Amino acid sequence: MNTKRLFLTALALSLPLGPAALAAAPQAQSAAASARASWTAERLSRATFVVLAPEIQGNKNLVTGDQLSTVLTAMKNDSAAAIKRRYPGATIATDPNAPGAIRVTPVLYAPSALVPWATMSGQWRMDFPEGGRVLLNGDRLNVLTVYGHGGDAANFVFDGVARKLP
Repeated sequence: MNTKRLFLTALALSLPLGPAALAAAPQAQSAAASARASWTAERLSRATFVVLAPEIQGNKNLVTGDQLSTVLTAMKNDSAAAIKRRYPGATIATDPNAPGAIRVTPVLYAPSALVPWATMSGQWRMDFPEGGRVLLNGDRLNVLTVYGHGGDAANFVFDGVARKLP
């Protein structure tokens, strides 16, 4: 037996697999299966979505407080608009507790510095009411490309995420 295999076997045997861990495994598989079953254009085109408070991962200090507030508002509004453009029959609700709604959290992955070669991207964390989560990642975009869209930058980023929907 090689040392790598021996190490992995020892590691696997040392993991706690008590009743709680064993009971949680089928639930996790069930939630993932529910999300996959819900991940169809037909289901999403008539779904209710709630866009939650957006998040920025990365360097938030690249902008002032007022600019940050504007960016967060644009991320929320433009994510809702991108979903509606993709699925005109979908409903965008404002109540985070709307029954049966898919909860969408927009995330912007900001660069560490504003330099021409830096990249950024958008993501939607989509939590389904029946359980399960889908992470939908947009393309990595050059900062200059995003900057060139001016006031429509968030639209540009999150339209790219929406194009990844089924």
